[in-house]
Amino acid sequence: MSKIEIKNLSFSYIENEPILENINLVIDERSTAIVGQNGAGKTTFVKLLKGLLKPDEGDILLNDVSIKSMTVAKLAKRIGLVFQNPNDQIFKNKVIDEVMFGPLNIGMTKEDAIRNSKKALEMVGLSSKIDNNPYDLGLSERKLITIASVLAMNTDVVIFDEPTIAQDFSGKELIKSIIRQLKDEGKIVLTIIHDMDFVAETFERTVVFAKGNVLLDCDTRDVFSKGEILKKAYLEEPNVTKLCRALGYDETFLTVNEFVEFRKNNHL
Repeated sequence: MSKIEIKNLSFSYIENEPILENINLVIDERSTAIVGQNGAGKTTFVKLLKGLLKPDEGDILLNDVSIKSMTVAKLAKRIGLVFQNPNDQIFKNKVIDEVMFGPLNIGMTKEDAIRNSKKALEMVGLSSKIDNNPYDLGLSERKLITIASVLAMNTDVVIFDEPTIAQDFSGKELIKSIIRQLKDEGKIVLTIIHDMDFVAETFERTVVFAKGNVLLDCDTRDVFSKGEILKKAYLEEPNVTKLCRALGYDETFLTVNEFVEFRKNNHL
């Protein structure tokens, strides 16, 4: 099982204006959401994990090995990142070529790259679009192409940046099932996201960033039980959690189904 240790991590783009200050975390087998308002340091944190930025202080260990000793190319074999905006990631004229680019770029054989890419496209429901130009497809499908591109690389760590962008209910359910499948395969799954409902429904652990620091790091239910602390990070609770609070319930409900089952079991 892979593990990422973040030790005393600090980073700034401008001297004396820290973006992240003394971050200490262990990212383990639990699916983990990183949340916080814009400017909290989430994207910078992910870029540091991916090796796209170098920390001013501290270290990041992947399975006890400092990523400082790894090139970006070597890290690409271990850590996959799905960009927030698919238009920043897609550049090929065929869906299959786009999805195969990552696997080929990390040294996978053509045969393995084709097999993995077709499997990934099946996972995201785009097998029938294999020969399409990605830019002939809508934004939601382009987002799924970028997800397939990372899945095909078969990395130990998969990071999603705002995975639910442009997705309807069925798209979100599909991505949710992919995240759970990756976790079941023993991969580290991490996301930065603003969709609190999706966090509540999908992730076991939630880390709240605020002003470059970790404000909360708990099981997701525990995080959303701390409404007053969330307000300090300018975050809202999931919709069902807010509704049940307004109705006077003390319990923290994360999904509609949870609340329905509670009502059934208590004959209310």
